[in-house]
Amino acid sequence: MDILDLHRSGLTQRAIARKLGISRNTVKKYIEAPESCLKNPKPYQRKSVLDPYQNTVKAWLDEDEYYTATWIYDRLVNQGYTGSYETVKRKVGKLKKHKQKIAYMRFETDPGHQAQVDFGEFQIELPDGSIKKLYLFSMILGYSRKIYTEFIEKCDMPSFLDCHVHAFEHFAAIPDQILYDRMKNVYIAKLAGKHKFNSTLVGFAFHYGFTPKVAPAYAAWVKGKVERPYTFIREGFWRGYGYVNTARANKDIWSWIVKKDERIHGTTHERISTRFQREQPHLNPLPHQSFDTSYRIYRKVYKDCTVQFEGNRYVLPHRLVGEQVILRLKEDQLRIFENNNLVVVYDIPSTKGNLVQKKRFYAALKKDQDMNRRKYNHSRKGKGRAKQTISPQAPKYDMDVEIRSILEYEQFIPEVTI
Repeated sequence: MDILDLHRSGLTQRAIARKLGISRNTVKKYIEAPESCLKNPKPYQRKSVLDPYQNTVKAWLDEDEYYTATWIYDRLVNQGYTGSYETVKRKVGKLKKHKQKIAYMRFETDPGHQAQVDFGEFQIELPDGSIKKLYLFSMILGYSRKIYTEFIEKCDMPSFLDCHVHAFEHFAAIPDQILYDRMKNVYIAKLAGKHKFNSTLVGFAFHYGFTPKVAPAYAAWVKGKVERPYTFIREGFWRGYGYVNTARANKDIWSWIVKKDERIHGTTHERISTRFQREQPHLNPLPHQSFDTSYRIYRKVYKDCTVQFEGNRYVLPHRLVGEQVILRLKEDQLRIFENNNLVVVYDIPSTKGNLVQKKRFYAALKKDQDMNRRKYNHSRKGKGRAKQTISPQAPKYDMDVEIRSILEYEQFIPEVTI
């Protein structure tokens, strides 16, 4: 356009070339054919010694995208390739860059809609050189980014559910759904196209009124809201922290989290405490009664009025013989229920082979006259009548033994000469 404008102004081709710093042939070209400036020049494709092997390289990377350029180069040489390794390296790099390019869709959850849960592992070196593991439970609200964290020493189901209860009490509310990783305490398998969750978690979710969701396998970015804070906690709180015990560590991290709730969040560009105030009215209220997070085991009561559990026997009232009872186990305490009624609470012994009892249970059995009558005084009618004991009769013949002295027998023994 500059060439044509200067040409219309009366400048010669030489003057235009000198003014624009280009060749006179270029000036002449566009003056004679102005429409050529609208045509894109044809790209010049330089031939490469690798061209005959491009389909082979692509097939290998389609089979496994982690094949290295060195691996591919060695096999191309065996097929007759005479080019350099750098040519193969550049080609493999371009193909891998295209194949490994992944795009994500950013999403923000509505207030009160979703929370995310995850576990992190922390290690402590004890004075004797041994390593102790702690697990950090975290639940974060998707909208406000308000987080609850708690250190625990084991990842069993009661501890896992207790952390949920503590988080709900900390938020004073419950989200509509909770997103989990595929941990064993949550996810079992995908059956008939549907996700199968742990039955205890399903009962827990029903009690508190939320829907459990599971993230896709090997897709950590789906749970990014709860994944990223672990680096934040490790670097901001844990690095350089002097561990004393788990209770003290929880107290310290809770104080630290309260202070961090007043910071401006890097994604939302707003204070966490301010956004939580807006989110809280959208959360669901807590139920009137907390969920019993202890283990649940079913047992049948034996005829000796006991149930067996982990090598010990526990005595129950004799009226429960033959009935099925529910054992609720948590820490070192065993609670036994008949339906929803608590029967007895026992402390679990540290050893096995014990008979654990309340003396009043066997005392009540001894006083139960109806039970004793059924055991010892059977009716004489029917198949269950007691058999009458038959005394032995007097012998038909005289069975008295005459006692003689040894001298009387010696006369019948022949003498033997040796």
